[in-house]
Amino acid sequence: MTFPTPKFLRGFRAILYKEFITIVRDRTTLFFMFFPPLLQIIAFGFALDNDVKHMAMAVYNEDRTTESRQLVDAFVNTQTFRVVKEVDSLAELEALVRQGKAYVGLQIPPDFTRKLRAGQKADVQVLIDGSSSTIALQALNTALGVAFQQSVNILLGETSRRELPIEVRAQVLYNPSMRAPNFFVPGVIGTALQIATMFAAAMSIVRERERGTLENLFVSPMSRWGLMLGKLVPYLCISMMMALFLFTILRWVFFVPIHGSLVMLFLSAFLYIFALISLGLLASTKAQSQNEALQVTLAIMLPSIFFSGFIFPRETMPWIFYAVGAMLPATYFIELMRAIILRGAGFLEFWRNLLVLAVMGAALFSLCALRFKRKIG
Repeated sequence: MTFPTPKFLRGFRAILYKEFITIVRDRTTLFFMFFPPLLQIIAFGFALDNDVKHMAMAVYNEDRTTESRQLVDAFVNTQTFRVVKEVDSLAELEALVRQGKAYVGLQIPPDFTRKLRAGQKADVQVLIDGSSSTIALQALNTALGVAFQQSVNILLGETSRRELPIEVRAQVLYNPSMRAPNFFVPGVIGTALQIATMFAAAMSIVRERERGTLENLFVSPMSRWGLMLGKLVPYLCISMMMALFLFTILRWVFFVPIHGSLVMLFLSAFLYIFALISLGLLASTKAQSQNEALQVTLAIMLPSIFFSGFIFPRETMPWIFYAVGAMLPATYFIELMRAIILRGAGFLEFWRNLLVLAVMGAALFSLCALRFKRKIG
C-alpha cells in the first residue's frame, strides 16, 4: 500500500531518487565529502596541542656550581624545556634565540650561589622568543613556576616549617589528564562536517544549472518544497554516515570517552547537518557557477573556524565578533559536542542549543524554497 504524497511535497520522491543516483555516480562529490573531513580530524587531532613540551633552551651558566646546575635541572625536570646547547657568552645566547635555534635562553650570573648563601636575592635572566605567543606564554609561566618553587624550598630550609601555610588542591573535572584531543577533536568534528556538507550541497543546484537541466526542473510539476527536500535528504543521509564515522574515530582512535547520551549526540548532529545543508543550498541558489558557490561557502566557513569557539574562547572576543559567532550553527554544535561528550550534560543543560539549531535549520530551508520560487518566477 502506497500513501499519496502531500501536494506541497509533489515531486519529492522523483528528485530524491535522482539525487541519490547522481551522488553515487559522482565520485568527486563522494571524495570531497569523506576525504577532507577525515584528513582534517586526523591532522587536527594529532597536531593541535597547547601543552608545549621539550622546547629548545640554551644555557649560559657563569656560576658553574652545584646550586646553579640544580636550577638548570629544575627547568629540565618540568619537561617543558630541554637543553640544546651551553654557551660561553651572552651574545651567543642572544644569537641562538634570534636565529630560532632556541626558544629560551637561561643566563645564570657568576654571583648566583654567593648571593643565595648570603641570604640575598639572586637574579637569573630568562630570554624568551615572543614570536610565538603560545610558546612564549608556556615558557614564561613555567619559568616563573620554577623560580617560585625553588624560592619556597630555600625559605622552608631556612625556617622550622616543613609545609606551606596554604595548599591549593585543584581538581580538574571532565578532562583530568588535560589531554588536548579531548578538547579539540569534538570541535574538529563540527568543522569537518561543515566541509563535508556545505560544499556538496552548494554544488547541487549549480551543477543542475551548468548542465542545463535546471530548466527541466522549472517546467516540471514538482513543488519547490519537494524539490529542495529531495535535494537535501540524500546529503543528509550521507553526512549522518560521515558523522557516525567521525564519532567512531573520536572514540577508538583518539580514545576520547563519550560521557553523555548517544541519542542526544546524533540528534545534535542531525539538526546541525540539516542547518548546514540548508545553508549550502541557499548559497547554491545565489551562485551562478561552481567557482562562485565555492567562494560563497568559504566566506561562511572561515568565520565558523575563528568565531565559533573552536580554537579561541568566545568570551575573550570583541562584541562584534562574539555577535558573528552567535549567528553561526557551528558555535552551538561545538558547545553541544563538548557538553555531551566531555561533561556528560543532560538535555535540560543544553536544550537551548538544540532549539537554536532547529530554528536555524527550519529558517534556512524555508528561505531556500522561497528563494528558489522567486528564481522560477
